Parts: sequence; C-alpha cells; structure tokens
Amino acid sequence: MSSCSATHSDSPQSDTMKSSCAASSCCGNNTQSEASTIESQTSSVSDSMQLSWIITGMDCPGCAAKIENAVKGLNGVTQARVTFATERLLVEVENRAGISDDIFKTLKELGFSVKDDAVSETAADSVLKKYWRIISLALFMLVAVLIQGTFPVAGNVFFYLATLWGLYPVATKAWQLARSGSPFSIETLMSIAAIGALFLGETVEAAMVLLLFMIGEHLEAFAAGRARQGVQKLMALTPETAYRIDRDGHKTEVSAHTLTPGDIIEILPGSRLPVDGELLTPDVSFDESALTGESVPVEHNPGESVMAGSLSVDRVARLRVISKPGESAVDRIIRLIEEAEERKAPVERFIDAFSRWYTPLMMFLAALVAVVPPLVFAGLWVEWIYKALALLLIACPCALVISTPAAVTSALARASRNGALVKGGAALELLGSVTTVAFDKTGTLTEGKPAVTHIASFDRSTLNQEQEILRLAASVESGSTHPLAKAIVAKAEEMNIRIPAAGNIVAKAGLGVQGQVEGKAVVVGSPRHLQDSIDLITGAQQKLEQLEEQGNTIAVVTVEGHLVGFIALRDEPKAEAPNAIAALKAMGINSIMLTGDNPRAAKAVASQLGMAYRADLLPGDKSAEIESLRKQGRVAMIGDGINDAPALKTADIGIAMGSGADVALETADCALTHNRVVELADLIGLSRATMSVIRQNIFLAVGSKAVFLVTTLLGMTGLWVAVLADTGATALVTANALRLLRNKKRA
Repeated sequence: MSSCSATHSDSPQSDTMKSSCAASSCCGNNTQSEASTIESQTSSVSDSMQLSWIITGMDCPGCAAKIENAVKGLNGVTQARVTFATERLLVEVENRAGISDDIFKTLKELGFSVKDDAVSETAADSVLKKYWRIISLALFMLVAVLIQGTFPVAGNVFFYLATLWGLYPVATKAWQLARSGSPFSIETLMSIAAIGALFLGETVEAAMVLLLFMIGEHLEAFAAGRARQGVQKLMALTPETAYRIDRDGHKTEVSAHTLTPGDIIEILPGSRLPVDGELLTPDVSFDESALTGESVPVEHNPGESVMAGSLSVDRVARLRVISKPGESAVDRIIRLIEEAEERKAPVERFIDAFSRWYTPLMMFLAALVAVVPPLVFAGLWVEWIYKALALLLIACPCALVISTPAAVTSALARASRNGALVKGGAALELLGSVTTVAFDKTGTLTEGKPAVTHIASFDRSTLNQEQEILRLAASVESGSTHPLAKAIVAKAEEMNIRIPAAGNIVAKAGLGVQGQVEGKAVVVGSPRHLQDSIDLITGAQQKLEQLEEQGNTIAVVTVEGHLVGFIALRDEPKAEAPNAIAALKAMGINSIMLTGDNPRAAKAVASQLGMAYRADLLPGDKSAEIESLRKQGRVAMIGDGINDAPALKTADIGIAMGSGADVALETADCALTHNRVVELADLIGLSRATMSVIRQNIFLAVGSKAVFLVTTLLGMTGLWVAVLADTGATALVTANALRLLRNKKRA
C-alpha cells in the first residue's frame, strides 16, 4: 500500500480522511489511531483511491459478506473486501465527491458503523446501547404476560406491539440486504415468520421468535469477539508515538508512522517498540512474549534486531529504525492474517456454496408445505401455514454457516497467540492430513549461527596461510546474508583481519560466490562445485572427508582456479529439535532433512535427531525430492532461506521460519514467527482438533434441524421451539468452536 500523502479535496470527508491518515500507518497496525472516525488510504491521486475503515457490529463472517455485496453495488466502487478477523473494510473507489458518504450511509442502513471512540462511554452506557432493543422487547413481553391473565385483549395488544417493536430493525435490515443483493438472508426468514405468525394470531410466538433471534445474534457477536481477541491484542502492540533523537541529541515525540529506516529512537522501560529496530544500547532485555510466546525476557546486544511490539524491560534503550512504515514484524503478521480470510478451507467453501442455494430451496419447500396439503388433501390452512412458518425458522442456516468459520477463526487466533501464522482455512485443513514433514537444515533444525572451527591451507606461498585464506574468503562473502558467509566474515573481523573490497561479485544458489580481489579471481564454493580443484592437490580429498565426518560444512577457497584451502564451519542443532522430531513421530508423521550440505555433515546432524536425510541437494533437487515424497502422502516443507522457496511452493503445504527470507515467508502457507520447530507438532495437532470440531459442528447443525423438521411437520413443536432450536444449535457450535481457543501448547 502506498503512503497516505494524497488529499481528497473533492470529498466532504477530506479533512477527516487526511487527519486519519496522519494518525495511523498505512498498514493499519495502530489501533489507537482507529479512534478517529475513519482510516483511509490512497493508491492514486488521479482516477482511483483505496480507502480503509474499521467496522463495528459484525457478528460472523456472513456479516462481512453482506457488507462486501452492498458496498460493491455502489456507484463508483470498483472493489470491496472485508476482513472479519481485523474488522477492516478495504475499498477501491473512483476519485469522486461524496463516495465516502455513500459508503457510510450504506453501512448504517445495514446496521453496521465505522469505529468512533471520540465519544467516551461508561460501561453502563455501553451495555444499554448494545442491548437496549433486547431489554425493551423483553420488558414489553413481561408486561404483556403480567396483564394478559386479567386483561386478555390488552395483553394481546402488548404482544402485537412487542412484535412490531422487535420486527422493525430486523425487517429494515432484511429490506436493505435484499436491495444490496442478499434477498435470502436470515433477517428475511425471521421477518416472514414473524409477520406470518401475527396474521395467524400467534402473537406470543411471534414476539418470542424475535427475542430468541436477537439473543442468538449477540451470542454470535460474543463468539466473534472472543475469536478476534488474539488479533486485536496483536494490533494494539505498537504505540502511536515514539521519541526520535536528532543529530544534536535532542529528543522529540513524533507519530510512529513518520519513522523511516535510519532514524534513531529511544524507548523507556515498560514501553513497547513501535517499529523494527537495530539495538544501539548494550545489554537490554526485551519482553517478546506477545509475539513469540516466550515468557522469559530476551537479552539483546548492540547490532541485533528487535521486533516491533517488544517491550523494554530494564533500561532506556536506543535503536536505529530498520523497517519502513507499514512493514514491521507486527504489520506483516496482521497483513498475513487479513490475507488468510481469502484462503478458505475446502469444507468452508462447500458450506458457503451450499448455504447460497439451501435457503431459497427451504423457502420454496415451506411454500409447498403451506399450500399443497390444504389444496390437495383438504388440510386446514391455518395449521399448514403455521407449519410452513416453523419450517422457515428451522431452515435458518445460522448454525451451519457459522459452524466452520467459527472453528477456523478460533484456531487461527489460537495459533497466532502461540507464535504460528496460518494463511487461511485451506492451509489449516491441509496441515492435519500431513504424513511427512521435510526440513531444511541450516536455520531450521540448526541454530543458523555456524562458526568457523578449522582452516586447512594448501598454499605455501604466504607466511600467514590461514589468515590469508580467511581474508580472501571474507572479501567475496562480505555483504552476503547467508549464514556461512556471515560466519566467515565474523571470524575475519574477530581476528582483526583487514578485509579488502571485492568486485564483480557473482553468487549462485547452492554453489558459491566468486569475485575479483586485488586483481585475482577468488571463488568460495561447495566441494561439489570445485571438485576438480580439490582433485589436483594430494591429500586434499582425505582432509575434506575428515572434516566432514566431524559434522563440518566445508567452504572451498580457490584463487585463479587453484585450491588454497578449506574453511570448516559447524552449526549445532537447536536444543528443541530432537523433541520436535519425536513429537511428530508420536503423531505418526515421518520426518526427513533436505540439505545442500555434504552427506557426512548431514548424517552427523540427522543421527543426533533420529531422522532420515537427503544431502548435496540444490534448490531444484529439493523440489524433486518433495515431488517424490508426495507420491506417498501429503508433504509439508519447512525452511527459511531463499533457496527453500521452490520446495516450499512444491510441497502440499509450505512452512517458513519467521526469521527467514521474505521470499520464503511469502511463498509459504504458514510461518513460525518465533523460529521454534517444536511448535510444529502443536500446530498439526491444532489442525486435527479443528477438523474434528468442524465435523462435530456440522453434525450438530444439520442433526438438530433434521430432528425439528420431523417434529414440526408432525405438529409436535411450534414456532418458538423452532427458533430456539436454531439459536441453541448456534450457541452449541459457537461454544464448541471456542474450545479451540483453549487448546494447550505441548509441554
């Protein structure tokens, strides 16, 4: 998304929009700025704009679909999308006057509003505002019940009034939804049933139907709020303002969205970091539990990066900003969550499609029930119309529609709280059916912090042979983000070796890097890539094998095509890696390590972890291995590097480590934000639990309707029991889905 610098002089809302833009980042991560009436964003100052608002009043994903349909139908709107998890409406519109007013009006007519915290409310005021329609309807009905015994006519009148009072907002919303392209809404069914009951004189049941329907809506809203809590807490992590330090050392409080890479900021103990930063202050501990789930504060050293949302525990800290506006770790997580809603699970897509024709079909069947028995079998009109109205209420797809998204949303929220991001229900569903997990080695199973353990020299032309090899290697590796390259450069700096500048740098994934150093062609590459140079030196192959058998990865250094030495590096397995592999094995899931490292080093790591391995793999080879594994079942691939991206894409489901390359994160279907592979088993377990809950919910929703369909047609149950069954089923599937929020992490 582009910056919020454009103006909207043609719109009556321009002043509000501009002030809102100034108060928030374009990615919308600062919920404090949502207190303004609107948040808006622009992608062009000429023909089109992109606007964004925070919407209140959505009870379920169905509400999001209703808003999308209505807003898309407005003149001047080219695209509209609602993300239920973050309550955000994103609209692409033509740059014309009044377009924002039209959107606001439509939202209001549908019963939704833009978040506005400008007017403070007490808790009591908030409760009354939220439940006043239900409370007043219940009071109407209570008065009717109290006076009906003594004054039957007056009591009946009160029930009529109560029904009309409850019917007005429901019927109004049904009409607005029908005009905006959703004629077969739940509100429509409720309105028809209530009006029909009034004509039949069933005033008590008509009022009870509306009361139970309203209670059911609030149950859905409660469930939605619980499911969104994890996302809302995440959005609230980054503060609106920050203290920027200028060149003269003066401290100024500025809006967080104005910070750019290179700015120096200061945060106080107990304050959170508004952006990603590089630490400048020595030995500062940060509480990162909100992002990683780790309860123990982590001590950082100067030069290390710290994620936005981290809390300084013990001292004033200064950091250099390293993330652009809207691109911090928190922003990326929120963006992934919003994108996840577009990737629905197959079962969720099926239910969505099913519900689109289910409601019209049930309305048609209800019409047949109302007219066929009286016309064909001389049945009583009043009896069969009553049964038809009850059938309409039974037909309400509330429980069925919410059965899957409630479970998926709860699971995604739970996963994000545990430090795992899943890009939608489709990925969540696939996770539970995985039979094999393929792991990258470096940075995934290992710490990703290799260290130089040995330097073997074959060059007798210099006195300080080992230092010369390290000097040349560090020269061509400078600037590379590969863990091995960084380890070589770090070792050279540790030994105070002056690193010369290299030119004509060329890097080839999985092979190595080459460049010109002081007029000589220097290559640092894998043994396989430089085997010809190794074979020319007596004893070099034996030395290579000896170092590899010790678990080392070897970087071969050549100058002008001649072997000058080996640099041996070793990367230790993560402490939790053995537990991660064991946990997967206990779940019946096979594990295999795919690495570009040499077979001897790969074997040393794999034997420690108790897993199979494939070594000497180029990026393309990893993809081929994944294809082969897929013939035996569903495969998940987990990695963190650029060279893992093809394999992540090839696998049935790709999982990226949160600290990995951006291309790996973008390619993957899931991300472990805190880089703990032990959480993978928990994530797969959560997926299996979610699919189990979805199956239970569908059974509850469909089963209850089947039972009450039979009892209604037999005359055993009436209108209010029918709506109670639907409301009860909705409450049951919602409560069942919320159990996923309590899914415990593996010890």
